[in-house]
Amino acid sequence: MSLFKVFDVSGSGMNAQQTRLNTVASNLANSETVAGSPEQAYRSRQPVFASVLQAAQQGQAAGNPNHPGDARGTNVGVKVEDIVQSDAPVQPLYMPNHPQADEQGYVYRSNVNPVEEMTNMISASRSYQNNVEVMNTSKELLLQTLRLGQQ
Repeated sequence: MSLFKVFDVSGSGMNAQQTRLNTVASNLANSETVAGSPEQAYRSRQPVFASVLQAAQQGQAAGNPNHPGDARGTNVGVKVEDIVQSDAPVQPLYMPNHPQADEQGYVYRSNVNPVEEMTNMISASRSYQNNVEVMNTSKELLLQTLRLGQQ
């Protein structure tokens, strides 16, 4: 694996955490929304990550230069597989005067848990910061290695 692959891995991690932060922001923005039926209510969304390291190792083991996981390729790191909706139940609220209330007088609030979303935001932010630190440290180590050749 090339020394520069660390930038690909960290960059893909940063992209994944950016997707996670965007999803958290969307969830928080819709946490207090209501709908006229449970099917129309906003449901919390979560990204699903997958590692692409295994594909890279298989390409190297096979020695196939055209395999996307070959040492010369860029197929390493983390990718966002999907964004899934939560199947947690939505909360019915009795508001008979609300314009979106159903025949029984209920509106349905989203199933977003703001405390859980804030925890996800802090975790994603710290993961993003860790990837930035990995990139900065790798850059400094590569620059120090180049300076060794100058002496």
